[in-house]
Parts: sequence; C-alpha cells; structure tokens
Amino acid sequence: MARMLLIWIVAWSGTLAWGQDKKTVTEPGAITAEEFRSLHSELCKRDKWETVAWRTDLHEARAASVKEKKPIFIWAMDGQTLGCT
Repeated sequence: MARMLLIWIVAWSGTLAWGQDKKTVTEPGAITAEEFRSLHSELCKRDKWETVAWRTDLHEARAASVKEKKPIFIWAMDGQTLGCT
C-alpha cells in the first residue's frame, strides 16, 4: 500500500512539474541578421589546439624541435582510433 501511495505521489508531482514547464516555454521566433552573425561567430570559434601546426612525421618534428629549441609533445595510443576498445 505504501509503495502504491509513493508511486502515485511521484506521478502526481511529475504532472505538476510538466505543467509548469509549459508556462515557461516560449515560441521560437525569427532572429535578425545581426543575431545570426553573432551566434554563427560564437559557434564557429576554433579551440586553441586546432590552431597548432601539428606534425605527423616524427623525423620532421625532431628536426624542427632541435632548430627551434622546443620540446616535442607526442600523443601515442594503442587500439581503436576513436577509443572504443
């Protein structure tokens, strides 16, 4: 009996929350060209790691490291390329 009462209370409180969400939802509207440009520039930002000139040839990277007096960062992994092992 207590379990049924608990299930009923949870279901009833869920319907209250569902009704409240409907009140706060606004209808989507058209955006201006300026808003589009602003959103587009925000979404198309590049992360810092994407701006690095990554090298895939170890010998080329070693030569550049010696020439520029900078360390080498090596990312090595084993397994499936997407990490789904």
